[in-house]
Amino acid sequence: MLFNLDMIKERYARIPERVEKARKLLGRPLTLAEKILYSHLIDGAENQVYERGKSFAEFHPDRVAMQDATAQMALLQFTTAGKSKVALPSSVHCDHLITAKNGKEEDLPKALEENKEVYGFLSSVAAKYGIDFWKPGAGIIHQVVLENYAFPGGMMIGTDSHTVNAGGLGMLAIGVGGADAVDAMVGLPWELKYPKLIGIHLKGKLTGFASPKDVILKVARLLTVKGGTNAICEYFGEGTRELSATGKASIANMGAEVGATCSTFSYDATMERYLRATGREAVADEANKIADCLRADPEVEAEPEKYFDKVIEIDLSTLKPYYNGPFSPDRGFPISEMQESLKEFDSTHVVSAALIGSCTNSSYEDLSQVASLIKQALEKGLTPKAPLIINPGSEQVRYTAERDGFIDLFKQFGATIMTNACGPCIGMWARLGAEKKEKNSIVHSFNRNFAKRADGNPNTHAFVASPLMAVVAALSGSLLFDPEKDFLVNDKGEQVKLVPPSKDELPVKGFAVEDPGYVAPAEDGSKIQISVDPNSKRLQLLTPFKAWDGKNISDAPLLIKAKGKCTTDHISMAGPWLKFRGHLENISNNMLIGAVNAFNGQTNQVKGNDGQFYEVPALARKYRDAGTGSIVIGDENYGEGSSREHAAMEPRYLGVKAVIVKSFARIHETNLKKQGMLALTFTNPADYDKVREGDYFDINGLTHFAPGCHFTLVIHHADGTEDTAELSETYNQQQWDWFKAGSALNKIRSGN
Repeated sequence: MLFNLDMIKERYARIPERVEKARKLLGRPLTLAEKILYSHLIDGAENQVYERGKSFAEFHPDRVAMQDATAQMALLQFTTAGKSKVALPSSVHCDHLITAKNGKEEDLPKALEENKEVYGFLSSVAAKYGIDFWKPGAGIIHQVVLENYAFPGGMMIGTDSHTVNAGGLGMLAIGVGGADAVDAMVGLPWELKYPKLIGIHLKGKLTGFASPKDVILKVARLLTVKGGTNAICEYFGEGTRELSATGKASIANMGAEVGATCSTFSYDATMERYLRATGREAVADEANKIADCLRADPEVEAEPEKYFDKVIEIDLSTLKPYYNGPFSPDRGFPISEMQESLKEFDSTHVVSAALIGSCTNSSYEDLSQVASLIKQALEKGLTPKAPLIINPGSEQVRYTAERDGFIDLFKQFGATIMTNACGPCIGMWARLGAEKKEKNSIVHSFNRNFAKRADGNPNTHAFVASPLMAVVAALSGSLLFDPEKDFLVNDKGEQVKLVPPSKDELPVKGFAVEDPGYVAPAEDGSKIQISVDPNSKRLQLLTPFKAWDGKNISDAPLLIKAKGKCTTDHISMAGPWLKFRGHLENISNNMLIGAVNAFNGQTNQVKGNDGQFYEVPALARKYRDAGTGSIVIGDENYGEGSSREHAAMEPRYLGVKAVIVKSFARIHETNLKKQGMLALTFTNPADYDKVREGDYFDINGLTHFAPGCHFTLVIHHADGTEDTAELSETYNQQQWDWFKAGSALNKIRSGN
């Protein structure tokens, strides 16, 4: 299908002039990221120089994408904004709410019944307001976007952190919270801190069992989970041109795991091939007309140190397969180092399950390579030692793979084919026996491996790998098996060795599909009524948050001092909680239940000011209802992970006055600001240690706010003593206006 060609032509008509203007303004050649950024600045804003990592800039993205779990809250907010139609192309994709258990034939019908109310709400809102709707089973949002909407040189925002996947087609695609999406959908400028630029030079060509996934697994090891914060990763060099578009997308996808704003690649022949193969020949033709504007200038590739804030070099020809994990996607080890890797968490090398899919690795190319290896294994008399689960990325991918014999081959191998959906990657895996909480190791081609994320078992040690290595893990049953040097024993007792499989970048016979799952919006949505049952457990209309009272904060008790990694999974878990993503009151019952209490090392057990222990949401409600509110204290990179704005809305709803941490992940900090929250950092991170159990807090200086100012935290201890700490903020005036209004949405409403 071909969507929004007129919009793309209009964008391409503007890009050359903006690029040339930016070259003259900056007085030098440009990276690809700079070309796209300057091409999307609001009119007039392209006439200034922005300080990377400090200045705020306003943009007009080309489109918005939403998945069903986050779209609920985003569209509940949008319906209160007083608009009759979205201001730019937008889409909703139903991929997160489908539980993987027995396979597509059973799981999809069950999901359609269980989520009928939510799907009905999303489809009716989409029809009314001019939004493309993709039915349950149509596919995972980011694979569907890559196949239908992504285009070189474009800018997209999406209510999912892995929106960045579209960087594989040369976009700047950025994960945001729902309130950011609402800004764009109502036609307002979208604000972003102007990013730093990290250049990643790829040399050589992949060999052996190495794959594009191993590139980003190594990058994650090098940069860590916060090394890309407020930065764009731009890949360049001859090695990039050896990677397919879907291979590039896998790399861009997991840029979210290093905290990057997004990742991107210059336009090349692989992107053109992918556009043509997916029915977008006209887009490829238009891109070819301005191809030089869709690539970094040659000088950038020749002398990258002059143009990037940081440069990393990776030789693809020497890259080996990685297993990253457990518990953190940046904990990366090549197979040769896995014996050492397993020691830290006493992980077992025995693999209990292998899973292939997620938005990161569910393309036709991925399934083609997997099919080649499985065919080889079957021919050599090998059988898997661990179960294999596969989630195709889209109905187009699944249908084409079935036509080409892959699905039958997978079933012959004993694999379970799940629905074209996220499934285990987002915790929607009804795994038999997970409730026993037994220690085990799994290998998956997903992007995240936080504790409890896949199956709810805190003792499942998940290791991220390529689809190829997931099959190797299933065949060998061990994380220590190296396919490049080790042997397997077949059903005849013979020692056999695997060889690197072949793959088809694109289907030789072309893509095919009967029903892709797309539903167009109504031509006239004015008569469509949106209703929400007031007794619903799944959906709840929003009540605006209260505006700031104009005073400093005083005598607010500590809710929790979180220790160590506190991701959005810890703040607002997914899995079974996804069913409440459209109901703020109910979803708030999971607020911070996964965070580790610094004082007792436990989760969901915090001491109240009466000396009693409470679950975190219950204590927050107690303080909210008493009128004092509460304060959350956090560690480094607080809010790492998903874009889910629920992790910001829940504290706001439960009366949290401020979140004070050593450092924030980008999306979560923005989400807190959008919801009218105080998101502050300790100027001296060591002041985190001053906070004791039972403390009360004052925050002074709010009434004299100016961008770049500092606030004072007064910490009242239970023994009558007190400490002070300086707090830093990153608010600009517009963001402070959101705080004063009670939320960004309140500010939008006041302008209508």
